[in-house]
Amino acid sequence: MKNSNHGLRVIKPGPLTLTQDIGRFGFTHIGVTQGGAIDDYSFSWANHLLGNAPNTSCLEITLGQVEFEVLLDCMLAICGGDLSAQLDNCLLNNWSTFHARKGQFLSFKLPKNGLRSYLAVKGGFRFPQQLNSSACVSKDHLGGLQQNGQAIAEHDLIEFCSRSKQIIEKPTQLTFKFRPDYNLPITLRVIESYQVSQFDDQSLQAIYSQPFTVDQHSNRMGYRLSCSQAITVPNEPILSEGITLGAIQLPPDGQPIVLLNDRQTLGGYPKIGCVARIDLPRLAQAKPGQTIRFVKGDLNELQKTWCQWANFFGY
Repeated sequence: MKNSNHGLRVIKPGPLTLTQDIGRFGFTHIGVTQGGAIDDYSFSWANHLLGNAPNTSCLEITLGQVEFEVLLDCMLAICGGDLSAQLDNCLLNNWSTFHARKGQFLSFKLPKNGLRSYLAVKGGFRFPQQLNSSACVSKDHLGGLQQNGQAIAEHDLIEFCSRSKQIIEKPTQLTFKFRPDYNLPITLRVIESYQVSQFDDQSLQAIYSQPFTVDQHSNRMGYRLSCSQAITVPNEPILSEGITLGAIQLPPDGQPIVLLNDRQTLGGYPKIGCVARIDLPRLAQAKPGQTIRFVKGDLNELQKTWCQWANFFGY
Protein backbone atom coordinates (compact mmCIF):
# COMPACT_ATOMS: atom_id res chain seq x y z
CA MET A 1 0.00 0.00 0.00
CA LYS A 2 1.63 3.24 -1.14
CA ASN A 3 0.95 6.81 -0.06
CA SER A 4 -1.83 5.73 2.33
CA ASN A 5 -2.51 7.59 5.54
CA HIS A 6 -5.09 5.20 6.93
CA GLY A 7 -5.12 1.69 8.29
CA LEU A 8 -2.55 -0.07 10.45
CA ARG A 9 1.22 -0.04 10.32
CA VAL A 10 2.97 -3.26 11.34
CA ILE A 11 5.61 -2.66 14.01
CA LYS A 12 6.03 -6.30 15.07
CA PRO A 13 4.56 -8.97 12.76
CA GLY A 14 4.76 -11.90 15.19
CA PRO A 15 5.61 -15.46 14.14
CA LEU A 16 2.53 -15.94 11.93
CA THR A 17 0.00 -13.24 11.13
CA LEU A 18 -2.00 -13.94 7.98
CA THR A 19 -4.61 -12.26 5.82
CA GLN A 20 -7.71 -14.48 5.82
CA ASP A 21 -11.31 -14.72 4.74
CA ILE A 22 -13.49 -17.82 4.67
CA GLY A 23 -11.34 -19.50 2.01
CA ARG A 24 -10.78 -20.27 -1.65
CA PHE A 25 -13.27 -22.70 -3.20
CA GLY A 26 -13.70 -24.36 -6.58
CA PHE A 27 -10.03 -24.90 -7.42
CA THR A 28 -9.09 -28.22 -5.81
CA HIS A 29 -9.14 -29.88 -9.24
CA ILE A 30 -6.04 -27.85 -10.10
CA GLY A 31 -4.35 -28.51 -6.75
CA VAL A 32 -5.29 -25.26 -4.99
CA THR A 33 -6.44 -25.88 -1.44
CA GLN A 34 -9.13 -24.10 0.55
CA GLY A 35 -7.12 -22.00 3.01
CA GLY A 36 -9.09 -19.44 4.98
CA ALA A 37 -9.64 -18.80 8.68
CA ILE A 38 -8.75 -22.02 10.50
CA ASP A 39 -11.08 -21.08 13.39
CA ASP A 40 -14.08 -19.84 11.44
CA TYR A 41 -16.16 -19.63 14.62
CA SER A 42 -13.99 -16.81 15.99
CA PHE A 43 -13.57 -15.30 12.52
CA SER A 44 -17.33 -15.20 12.04
CA TRP A 45 -18.03 -13.63 15.43
CA ALA A 46 -15.41 -10.91 14.86
CA ASN A 47 -17.20 -9.81 11.69
CA HIS A 48 -20.68 -10.33 13.13
CA LEU A 49 -20.02 -8.09 16.14
CA LEU A 50 -18.99 -5.31 13.77
CA GLY A 51 -21.91 -5.79 11.39
CA ASN A 52 -19.56 -6.78 8.55
CA ALA A 53 -20.53 -9.07 5.70
CA PRO A 54 -19.85 -12.75 6.56
CA ASN A 55 -16.78 -13.13 4.32
CA THR A 56 -15.08 -9.85 5.23
CA SER A 57 -11.28 -10.23 5.41
CA CYS A 58 -9.58 -10.32 8.83
CA LEU A 59 -6.13 -10.84 10.29
CA GLU A 60 -5.44 -14.25 11.83
CA ILE A 61 -2.83 -13.79 14.57
CA THR A 62 -1.13 -16.99 15.76
CA LEU A 63 1.00 -17.03 18.93
CA GLY A 64 0.70 -13.27 19.39
CA GLN A 65 3.82 -11.07 19.78
CA VAL A 66 2.34 -8.56 17.33
CA GLU A 67 2.14 -4.78 17.46
CA PHE A 68 0.41 -2.25 15.19
CA GLU A 69 0.27 1.51 15.03
CA VAL A 70 -3.24 2.81 14.35
CA LEU A 71 -3.16 5.34 11.51
CA LEU A 72 -6.84 6.30 11.50
CA ASP A 73 -9.71 6.33 14.00
CA CYS A 74 -11.51 3.03 13.61
CA MET A 75 -13.69 0.39 15.23
CA LEU A 76 -12.12 -3.05 15.64
CA ALA A 77 -13.08 -6.43 17.06
CA ILE A 78 -11.01 -9.22 18.63
CA CYS A 79 -12.29 -12.80 18.94
CA GLY A 80 -10.72 -16.21 19.53
CA GLY A 81 -7.74 -17.08 21.67
CA ASP A 82 -6.80 -14.80 24.55
CA LEU A 83 -3.53 -13.16 23.49
CA SER A 84 -3.75 -10.39 26.11
CA ALA A 85 -4.52 -7.70 23.52
CA GLN A 86 -3.74 -4.18 24.68
CA LEU A 87 -4.42 -0.69 23.35
CA ASP A 88 -1.74 1.73 24.58
CA ASN A 89 -0.88 -0.83 27.30
CA CYS A 90 -4.52 -0.99 28.52
CA LEU A 91 -5.91 -4.53 28.44
CA LEU A 92 -8.78 -5.07 26.00
CA ASN A 93 -11.73 -7.39 26.43
CA ASN A 94 -11.66 -10.43 24.18
CA TRP A 95 -14.76 -11.31 22.11
CA SER A 96 -15.69 -7.65 21.82
CA THR A 97 -15.49 -4.52 19.69
CA PHE A 98 -13.58 -1.39 20.67
CA HIS A 99 -12.62 2.03 19.33
CA ALA A 100 -9.03 2.85 18.44
CA ARG A 101 -7.75 6.34 17.70
CA LYS A 102 -5.07 7.55 15.33
CA GLY A 103 -1.67 7.34 17.00
CA GLN A 104 -2.57 4.56 19.41
CA PHE A 105 -0.71 1.24 19.54
CA LEU A 106 -2.40 -2.16 19.48
CA SER A 107 -0.41 -5.16 20.71
CA PHE A 108 -0.86 -8.89 21.31
CA LYS A 109 1.15 -10.95 23.81
CA LEU A 110 1.77 -14.71 24.13
CA PRO A 111 -1.39 -16.88 24.30
CA LYS A 112 -3.07 -17.41 27.67
CA ASN A 113 -6.08 -19.34 26.40
CA GLY A 114 -6.15 -20.77 22.89
CA LEU A 115 -3.64 -20.17 20.13
CA ARG A 116 -5.09 -17.77 17.55
CA SER A 117 -6.91 -14.45 17.63
CA TYR A 118 -8.89 -12.76 14.86
CA LEU A 119 -8.68 -9.01 14.34
CA ALA A 120 -11.45 -7.43 12.28
CA VAL A 121 -12.19 -3.81 11.40
CA LYS A 122 -15.51 -2.15 10.64
CA GLY A 123 -15.87 -2.36 6.86
CA GLY A 124 -13.03 -4.85 6.52
CA PHE A 125 -9.36 -4.75 5.54
CA ARG A 126 -8.41 -4.10 1.93
CA PHE A 127 -6.43 -7.21 1.00
CA PRO A 128 -5.61 -8.28 -2.58
CA GLN A 129 -7.87 -10.97 -4.03
CA GLN A 130 -6.50 -14.02 -5.85
CA LEU A 131 -8.89 -16.65 -7.17
CA ASN A 132 -11.76 -14.85 -5.45
CA SER A 133 -10.17 -14.83 -2.00
CA SER A 134 -7.67 -13.01 0.20
CA ALA A 135 -6.81 -16.25 2.07
CA CYS A 136 -3.08 -16.59 2.68
CA VAL A 137 -1.70 -20.09 1.90
CA SER A 138 2.09 -20.24 1.87
CA LYS A 139 2.43 -23.59 0.10
CA ASP A 140 0.23 -22.38 -2.77
CA HIS A 141 1.97 -18.97 -2.91
CA LEU A 142 -1.43 -17.29 -2.79
CA GLY A 143 -2.78 -14.48 -0.65
CA GLY A 144 -1.14 -11.94 1.60
CA LEU A 145 -0.29 -8.31 0.97
CA GLN A 146 2.35 -9.29 -1.59
CA GLN A 147 0.09 -11.95 -3.17
CA ASN A 148 2.70 -14.65 -2.67
CA GLY A 149 1.40 -16.48 0.38
CA GLN A 150 3.68 -14.73 2.86
CA ALA A 151 2.68 -13.58 6.32
CA ILE A 152 2.63 -9.87 7.10
CA ALA A 153 6.03 -8.31 7.74
CA GLU A 154 7.52 -5.41 9.66
CA HIS A 155 6.62 -1.99 8.20
CA ASP A 156 3.72 -3.37 6.14
CA LEU A 157 0.78 -0.99 5.84
CA ILE A 158 -2.67 -2.53 6.07
CA GLU A 159 -5.47 -0.50 4.53
CA PHE A 160 -9.10 -0.31 5.60
CA CYS A 161 -11.80 -0.87 2.99
CA SER A 162 -14.12 1.86 4.22
CA ARG A 163 -14.04 4.79 6.63
CA SER A 164 -17.80 5.18 6.77
CA LYS A 165 -19.40 4.96 10.24
CA GLN A 166 -16.13 3.75 11.74
CA ILE A 167 -16.44 5.17 15.24
CA ILE A 168 -20.06 6.02 16.06
CA GLU A 169 -21.28 2.55 17.07
CA LYS A 170 -21.43 1.59 20.72
CA PRO A 171 -18.92 -1.20 21.56
CA THR A 172 -20.48 -4.65 21.88
CA GLN A 173 -19.36 -7.84 23.60
CA LEU A 174 -20.23 -11.50 23.09
CA THR A 175 -22.10 -13.11 25.98
CA PHE A 176 -20.00 -15.49 28.06
CA LYS A 177 -22.01 -18.62 27.16
CA PHE A 178 -20.76 -18.48 23.56
CA ARG A 179 -17.07 -18.08 24.49
CA PRO A 180 -15.09 -21.35 24.47
CA ASP A 181 -12.55 -22.20 27.16
CA TYR A 182 -9.69 -23.40 25.00
CA ASN A 183 -7.72 -24.81 27.93
CA LEU A 184 -10.25 -27.57 28.57
CA PRO A 185 -9.77 -31.10 27.15
CA ILE A 186 -11.23 -31.52 23.67
CA THR A 187 -13.80 -34.03 22.42
CA LEU A 188 -14.11 -34.34 18.65
CA ARG A 189 -17.09 -36.02 17.02
CA VAL A 190 -16.23 -38.34 14.13
CA ILE A 191 -18.29 -39.00 11.00
CA GLU A 192 -16.97 -42.37 9.87
CA SER A 193 -16.11 -42.86 6.19
CA TYR A 194 -16.50 -45.79 3.83
CA GLN A 195 -12.88 -46.77 4.61
CA VAL A 196 -13.68 -47.50 8.27
CA SER A 197 -14.56 -51.09 7.33
CA GLN A 198 -10.88 -51.69 6.52
CA PHE A 199 -9.87 -51.14 10.16
CA ASP A 200 -10.17 -54.08 12.56
CA ASP A 201 -12.12 -53.90 15.82
CA GLN A 202 -8.98 -53.42 17.91
CA SER A 203 -7.94 -50.40 15.84
CA LEU A 204 -11.36 -48.80 16.12
CA GLN A 205 -11.36 -49.38 19.86
CA ALA A 206 -7.95 -47.70 20.05
CA ILE A 207 -9.39 -44.66 18.28
CA TYR A 208 -12.34 -44.22 20.62
CA SER A 209 -11.03 -45.48 23.94
CA GLN A 210 -7.72 -43.68 24.46
CA PRO A 211 -6.64 -40.04 24.76
CA PHE A 212 -4.49 -38.36 22.11
CA THR A 213 -2.02 -35.52 22.57
CA VAL A 214 -1.53 -32.62 20.17
CA ASP A 215 1.95 -32.86 18.66
CA GLN A 216 4.22 -29.82 18.47
CA HIS A 217 4.53 -30.22 14.68
CA SER A 218 0.85 -29.41 14.11
CA ASN A 219 0.07 -26.51 11.77
CA ARG A 220 -2.55 -25.13 9.41
CA MET A 221 -2.17 -28.13 7.10
CA GLY A 222 -3.06 -30.61 9.82
CA TYR A 223 -2.95 -31.44 13.50
CA ARG A 224 -0.68 -34.37 14.31
CA LEU A 225 -1.84 -36.44 17.28
CA SER A 226 0.18 -38.90 19.35
CA CYS A 227 -1.09 -41.82 21.39
CA SER A 228 0.36 -44.66 23.47
CA GLN A 229 -1.39 -47.38 21.47
CA ALA A 230 -0.68 -46.75 17.79
CA ILE A 231 -3.52 -47.53 15.38
CA THR A 232 -2.94 -50.55 13.15
CA VAL A 233 -3.07 -49.28 9.57
CA PRO A 234 -4.84 -51.45 6.94
CA ASN A 235 -2.60 -53.26 4.47
CA GLU A 236 -4.93 -52.83 1.50
CA PRO A 237 -3.62 -50.31 -1.05
CA ILE A 238 -5.75 -47.18 -1.43
CA LEU A 239 -5.93 -45.05 -4.54
CA SER A 240 -5.20 -41.38 -4.01
CA GLU A 241 -8.39 -39.37 -3.71
CA GLY A 242 -9.60 -35.90 -2.81
CA ILE A 243 -9.04 -34.94 0.82
CA THR A 244 -11.88 -33.26 2.65
CA LEU A 245 -11.64 -30.78 5.52
CA GLY A 246 -11.26 -32.58 8.86
CA ALA A 247 -10.24 -35.95 7.40
CA ILE A 248 -8.56 -38.22 9.99
CA GLN A 249 -5.82 -40.00 8.09
CA LEU A 250 -3.55 -42.74 9.39
CA PRO A 251 0.04 -42.74 8.10
CA PRO A 252 2.19 -45.87 8.52
CA ASP A 253 3.25 -44.96 12.08
CA GLY A 254 -0.38 -45.27 13.25
CA GLN A 255 -0.49 -41.75 14.73
CA PRO A 256 -3.53 -39.84 13.37
CA ILE A 257 -3.41 -36.54 11.50
CA VAL A 258 -6.53 -34.35 11.29
CA LEU A 259 -6.28 -32.40 8.05
CA LEU A 260 -7.23 -28.73 8.09
CA ASN A 261 -7.55 -25.72 5.79
CA ASP A 262 -4.11 -25.76 4.15
CA ARG A 263 -4.16 -29.53 3.56
CA GLN A 264 -3.02 -31.22 0.37
CA THR A 265 -5.82 -31.75 -2.15
CA LEU A 266 -5.01 -35.45 -2.84
CA GLY A 267 -3.85 -38.27 -0.58
CA GLY A 268 -3.62 -42.02 -0.34
CA TYR A 269 -3.45 -42.77 3.39
CA PRO A 270 -6.43 -44.65 4.89
CA LYS A 271 -8.97 -42.53 6.77
CA ILE A 272 -11.20 -43.38 9.72
CA GLY A 273 -13.54 -40.57 8.72
CA CYS A 274 -13.84 -36.83 9.32
CA VAL A 275 -14.05 -34.64 12.38
CA ALA A 276 -17.43 -32.90 12.40
CA ARG A 277 -17.25 -29.51 10.70
CA ILE A 278 -18.71 -27.81 13.77
CA ASP A 279 -15.88 -29.16 16.00
CA LEU A 280 -12.91 -28.05 13.88
CA PRO A 281 -12.68 -24.48 15.27
CA ARG A 282 -12.10 -25.96 18.73
CA LEU A 283 -9.27 -28.12 17.41
CA ALA A 284 -7.73 -25.12 15.64
CA GLN A 285 -7.17 -23.43 19.02
CA ALA A 286 -5.49 -26.45 20.65
CA LYS A 287 -1.91 -26.05 21.87
CA PRO A 288 0.78 -28.74 21.73
CA GLY A 289 0.33 -31.11 24.64
CA GLN A 290 -3.43 -30.69 24.98
CA THR A 291 -5.57 -33.82 25.29
CA ILE A 292 -8.07 -34.87 22.63
CA ARG A 293 -10.60 -37.70 22.51
CA PHE A 294 -12.68 -38.99 19.62
CA VAL A 295 -16.32 -40.06 19.86
CA LYS A 296 -18.71 -41.27 17.18
CA GLY A 297 -20.96 -38.52 15.91
CA ASP A 298 -24.49 -38.62 14.57
CA LEU A 299 -24.40 -37.40 10.95
CA ASN A 300 -27.94 -36.04 10.79
CA GLU A 301 -27.66 -34.17 14.08
CA LEU A 302 -24.29 -32.70 13.16
CA GLN A 303 -25.54 -31.57 9.76
CA LYS A 304 -28.51 -29.89 11.44
CA THR A 305 -26.24 -28.11 13.92
CA TRP A 306 -23.88 -26.97 11.16
CA CYS A 307 -26.74 -25.60 9.05
CA GLN A 308 -28.07 -23.63 12.03
CA TRP A 309 -24.61 -22.17 12.62
CA ALA A 310 -24.08 -21.28 8.95
CA ASN A 311 -27.54 -19.72 8.64
CA PHE A 312 -26.99 -17.59 11.74
CA PHE A 313 -23.83 -16.06 10.29
CA GLY A 314 -25.28 -15.78 6.79
CA TYR A 315 -23.13 -18.27 4.89
